[in-house]
Amino acid sequence: MQIPLEREFMENFEFVTFAGGARLPAFHTCVGANDELLTAEWYKEHGIELILGTRVASADVRRQTLLTSSGETISYKTLIIATGARAMKLEEFRVSGSDAENVCYLRDIKDADKLISIMKSCPDGNAVVIGGGYIGMECTAALVANNIKVTMVFPEKHCMARLFTPKIAEFYENYYMSKGVTFIKGTAVSSLEVSSGKVTTAILRDGRRLPADMVVVGIGARARTELFEGQLVMERGGIKVNGQMQTSDASVYAVGDVAAFPVKLFGGDVRRLEHVDCARRTARHAVAAALNPAAAGDIDYLPFFYSRVFALSWRFYGDNAGEAVHFGDFSSSPPKFGAFWVSAGRVAGAFLEGGSPEEYEAIADAVRRGAAVPDVAELARQGLAFVVREGRSGASRGGGRCCSRGGGGDTPSHAWHTTVGVAAAVSIAVLAYWYGWKAPYLAN
Repeated sequence: MQIPLEREFMENFEFVTFAGGARLPAFHTCVGANDELLTAEWYKEHGIELILGTRVASADVRRQTLLTSSGETISYKTLIIATGARAMKLEEFRVSGSDAENVCYLRDIKDADKLISIMKSCPDGNAVVIGGGYIGMECTAALVANNIKVTMVFPEKHCMARLFTPKIAEFYENYYMSKGVTFIKGTAVSSLEVSSGKVTTAILRDGRRLPADMVVVGIGARARTELFEGQLVMERGGIKVNGQMQTSDASVYAVGDVAAFPVKLFGGDVRRLEHVDCARRTARHAVAAALNPAAAGDIDYLPFFYSRVFALSWRFYGDNAGEAVHFGDFSSSPPKFGAFWVSAGRVAGAFLEGGSPEEYEAIADAVRRGAAVPDVAELARQGLAFVVREGRSGASRGGGRCCSRGGGGDTPSHAWHTTVGVAAAVSIAVLAYWYGWKAPYLAN
């Protein structure tokens, strides 16, 4: 039975390219204070009961009880829901074949090990990747690194459609194509041909047939709210919480993928964000608020996403709302370019490929402050220089929209690291670890 782990590493390029497959506990076990690995021994030493191999069958919020699949009733005073999200299946789009031996999803450690095993079984083979988002892009990079020929299929006009502008997407698609990847956009897989338990061909809506030695599916996720439907208020496909991560029932908190919370940066607009950074920080805040609500205050989170594939590395902060203003050199080697999103005359979001730690912090700070943009053309011309200069002048005069430094990849303090482990452990002990692990990928 698996101790809690962070899903971030199972989804990324580095994990799937590891020759030995999953390596626990050193590779992606949760990390606590002073970079301690949160092993089974760690939980025991800190007096945290870790209940594995048990599923919560039902929850009664009014009575503050949980019923496990083994018939045990667990009572609680405070409940933290960290049930995460589940991968959407092909069958939800009327495509059968998920049970074929060589169809892979990526949501837990078994999925990751299966993907690696199948990948090794078909060297120089053909993979069809269904979906053009985080999972699709990162798995494709890993497959290519393992000498698999990849065809990506998705209905949108370009990859990472919910985040990338067409210009940014064009760069990454061209880069992937230079690695041998084929993109088929604007359509979808309508059926899978299966022979002897394995998919052999993926058939598209337009009738095209793609040979397939393996299929990787990354078509989205659904928050795991089933236990609490009809008992807690829901919003944006998740459990609605307030600024202290508290649900419509005062004794219940929700964190990570399953929580829909108000984002101060967006004027209090409620969002559900699937990313490891959000999972960590909402967990910390829920524990802090449960222990001392007045001191914790409301969460002030800076939305943050990133990816590392091949020789590329990008980060995004804020919201991709408003006018996109591109900057930098898309053709340089190594590439360094990005975009600011300007809304109501201020920086609402920022994307940067190939930045240094200082440059990433500069764009994050511009988003936090809502840096004023008097001239969009000048912003495009100056690019990074604009936010560096604006940051210095903004700091000296104390202007701009104020946001705390929570979110966006800051290094947490010793105490906050410990809180992450406690939050995860509390939720697992109370929820009896009914779903593998729960942390991100991109969703609004």
